[in-house]
Amino acid sequence: MAYSARKDSPELPDFSLLKRLVRDQLIYLLEQLPGKKDLFIEADLMSPLDRIANVSTLKQHDVDKLYKVEHKAIVSTSDQLCFLIRPRIQTVKWICDVVNADKAVGKLRRYKIIFTPQKFYACEAVLEEQGIFGDVTTDEWAFYLLPLDEDIVSMELPEFFRDNFLAGDQRWVSTAGSALHLLHTLYGPFTKVYGIGRCSKMAYESWRELLEDSEQKPRQAEIGNVFLIDRDVDFVTPLCSQVVYEGLVDDIFRIKCGCVEFSPDVTSSDKSVKVMLNSQDKVFNEIRNEHFSNVFGFLSQKARNLQTAYDKRRGMDIKQMKAFVSDELKGLKQEHRLLSLHIGASESIMKKKTKQDFQELLKTEHSLLEGFDIRECISYIEEHINRQVSMIEGLRLLCLLSITENGLLPKDYRSLKAQYLQSYGVEHLLTFHNLKQLGLLVEQQPGETLTAMESKVGKLVNDKTAGKLTDAFSSLAKKSNFRALSRKLNLVPKSDEEYDLRVPRDMAYIFSGAYIPLSCKLIEQVLERNGWTGLEEVARLLNGHEFAVTGNSGADSKTKNDAQRIILVMFLGGCTFSEISALRFLGKEKGCKFIVVTTAITNSSRLMESLLGNTL
Repeated sequence: MAYSARKDSPELPDFSLLKRLVRDQLIYLLEQLPGKKDLFIEADLMSPLDRIANVSTLKQHDVDKLYKVEHKAIVSTSDQLCFLIRPRIQTVKWICDVVNADKAVGKLRRYKIIFTPQKFYACEAVLEEQGIFGDVTTDEWAFYLLPLDEDIVSMELPEFFRDNFLAGDQRWVSTAGSALHLLHTLYGPFTKVYGIGRCSKMAYESWRELLEDSEQKPRQAEIGNVFLIDRDVDFVTPLCSQVVYEGLVDDIFRIKCGCVEFSPDVTSSDKSVKVMLNSQDKVFNEIRNEHFSNVFGFLSQKARNLQTAYDKRRGMDIKQMKAFVSDELKGLKQEHRLLSLHIGASESIMKKKTKQDFQELLKTEHSLLEGFDIRECISYIEEHINRQVSMIEGLRLLCLLSITENGLLPKDYRSLKAQYLQSYGVEHLLTFHNLKQLGLLVEQQPGETLTAMESKVGKLVNDKTAGKLTDAFSSLAKKSNFRALSRKLNLVPKSDEEYDLRVPRDMAYIFSGAYIPLSCKLIEQVLERNGWTGLEEVARLLNGHEFAVTGNSGADSKTKNDAQRIILVMFLGGCTFSEISALRFLGKEKGCKFIVVTTAITNSSRLMESLLGNTL
């Protein structure tokens, strides 16, 4: 068994080391351009950079002014310009324009481009094409991993999902391999590596190549097993409405890089407040994984406890009052501030969710997951689209309907597509094409099943060719096996059983007892079985690419036992806060702890937005 029966909590690795390493490397790269310089930062790097090195740190290393990359003429008068960017061709072309504009007026400057997390050949080719290759120096900032909390590490690469799964651009796979290699170097060796999905397999192979090329010093293991999983193995989970507190905060307020900005209606003041959401926030830490129905009860109890703590002041003498002020008052005030913010956020969530008829929406989702009242669900979705409630929500419901029903009947597909385009514009034809390509929104095909076709192909041609053709058929048949998987893994608990959300009995609590996330159930099953034995049919329904590889652990038995109870799960293509809550619950049940590493935090809105046709 992969799980230990012990219930005491194993200690998590210290991920602050990741921050120190990338901060030191950034400082080193900035100092490679000695003297005063202006720094241009790509917009989506500003929040991650703020978690690593704040403005004062940058100023200490001769950064004079900071600018956001805005793809327009620059106003900087500095003789030295440094660009901190993602390896994107559009941004590199803009830098070429800046340099060439300077050259045209005879302005002499020094230019440095720092690509993060790595530079790609295509970017250097653009510099060469635009004739400025010799005018700039380029470097790489290997910023692969940003710790968002003690058990969450993000690569902060939201484009990974669209680039890899939709566009078939595999350039980020080696980045994921490098991230895994960094974790192995700092916290390894791993005992076993499991995975499922084409991208996971490629990331694993990329890491193995790095491992073979590097010298491995023997070190104590801090992480036991590792599980890699592709986002397209389970689309249902991110398409479902989140109902745990942290997931709802992300859905409504958008958590960015572990921070959230609460608007004036939450803060009960005339300004917004930025709050770091992690385990250091005592109030948040106790409610983050709770089903929302339990949150108000907890917050009101917390408010009563806080009042009791304040009331202790009554009747104190001078000496006691002095001790109270120095030891307790500051902590109580901080807790009071956070408590009022989370109460405000909860009230705001309540208002927004009742306004949009949230219970009716959840009922429709649960019916889709169970496969009941499908015609009623279609009517609900039609009404949702025709009333133009929300473009993204309508798309999400269509995808959930398609996946859970193994595709839509042709007449339903045509009708719903026509209604959607009529409501939101014909430009979404490309969106429908993208969704179809990913298997998220498809028509049921008449005639024989693709599985039957695969077996016929296998008989007609030699094994090697059959393998390739089976792969091709599998990609066509993507995500059309939800019902079979649901039965085999018991993902949808029986609806006639009472589910007490105050005392959750399984991971289904994150969806009000209606559905156990496939991704998390899969991780649980593989870890319990020490591999894929007995799950061959499940793996086949998920289009294969599963693997289980034994590593080598050179640690002593005590460390090894502790490390065995630390399991790292890497989501390639994004992970939701609901899944993180489910894994935390599973960890408590099994006496182990999960570390989640993800290419980015995602939710249904981010997933749908990344597939909109107008984002090309």
